[in-house]
Amino acid sequence: MSSGTHRELWIVRHGETEWSRDGRHTSTTDLPLTDVGEEAARSLAPRLADVAFDLVLTSPRQRARRTAELAGFPDAQVDDDLAEWAYGDYEGITTDEIRETVPGWSVWTHPSPGGETAEEVSARLDRVVERAQDHDRTIVFAHGHSLRVLTARWLEQPAEEGRFFKLDTSTVSVLGFERETPVLLKWNH
Repeated sequence: MSSGTHRELWIVRHGETEWSRDGRHTSTTDLPLTDVGEEAARSLAPRLADVAFDLVLTSPRQRARRTAELAGFPDAQVDDDLAEWAYGDYEGITTDEIRETVPGWSVWTHPSPGGETAEEVSARLDRVVERAQDHDRTIVFAHGHSLRVLTARWLEQPAEEGRFFKLDTSTVSVLGFERETPVLLKWNH
């Protein structure tokens, strides 16, 4: 059990896929990493090798599982709560394409027909926060929007505040505490 305010939650966004490269919303479509994504995921291994994690989790999607494996965590536990925000009818299309019929659309402010609401995504990621708070140092491998919601929830903010946390592929970010206040320690590195 963690000693409280020394807890850290490390978050890693998966490596590049064809759809992440092209700006297409990817949730349930289980795409592999590109060659660039695989190389970038491998480059994470030396950056993470000297850090001791007492909980290692990954989204069930192959892009996150493969990133975890290449980064040195082949035995990461699959946690369905880390799956990407389900985009429903918007799966596989870009924001610009959606805005042709729904001007100003954003996943943060508008519904995704047939997909998840911000409240549903938030409820899943609250469970991940709770799990992480039972450990000293957790690392999770997941997706752009879900990790941004996870960050907002760690910071005790509504899911929609994730819009402020741009997150690139194959990056490492660290959440933690300053005294009893949850904070961002490192972002998008």
